[in-house]
Amino acid sequence: MNANTGNLVSVVIPCYNNYDTIECAIESIKVQTFPNIEIIVVDDGSNQVTKNVLKKLSSHINILIVQENQGQSTARNRGIEKSQGEFIVTLDADDSFEPSFIEKAVRMALDDSTVQMVSCHAKVIYENASFIYKPKGGTLQNFLFENAALGNLLYRKSSWFEIGGYDESMRKGWEDWEFHIRLLKIGGSCKILPETLFTYNRLQTSTTNLANQNRLQLTKYIFSKHKELYKEYFEETVDYFLQKIDNLEGNKNKAFQSLDYKLGKVLMSPLRYIKRKIY
Repeated sequence: MNANTGNLVSVVIPCYNNYDTIECAIESIKVQTFPNIEIIVVDDGSNQVTKNVLKKLSSHINILIVQENQGQSTARNRGIEKSQGEFIVTLDADDSFEPSFIEKAVRMALDDSTVQMVSCHAKVIYENASFIYKPKGGTLQNFLFENAALGNLLYRKSSWFEIGGYDESMRKGWEDWEFHIRLLKIGGSCKILPETLFTYNRLQTSTTNLANQNRLQLTKYIFSKHKELYKEYFEETVDYFLQKIDNLEGNKNKAFQSLDYKLGKVLMSPLRYIKRKIY
């Protein structure tokens, strides 16, 4: 099927105080080679500066939704509820797609009805460095212990509706990983376009950094919410945690052998000797 005929794609962009990046995000969608796109921006309680920028960009936005700050999951859900597209593309307001992503992603999804999601390689930019991230994709088993796709990707709106959308209680991150798990629980796979078609700006204020600060709490939440799934894959789950323990032991041994540790031990020896003499 020709990916340029019909098949409306709704791009949903949550925006929270992204006054300095939202224009770039929207522009990356305006220049897509796929012609049948609507752009939905959800202003998630942004400051006045951001609202002024959104007003300036209004001619490039098909639907602008304004709400009090409720988090990324809620913003995405509200945007998707208003969408008309057969396919959904999620895009964070501080990131961007290369011009051919949507066309290639739609074609991949149309060529195989079992494809639940289409992602791609990404250029990840830090303050002073960058690298290429290549998610693995795959089936449900590939997503049990890590998010094997980007949070910004393409999927069918019908699948979003079937699983009930994003978990709106997850405001500290990893809501995309949990969403991907539920998408793949209904079957199918995530395909990866083997090209760098996404730019991810890893800012200090990003939800990824927030998630890393709360990783134990979020891991417990996901494992508890899907406990029947992890019981089904019990052996894989045990292997995962044993590997975690092994890695921790390995890191501990490396630390004990490191020059910093040995130097610190030498420097602390006189202090320990004095402490023993005093006490």
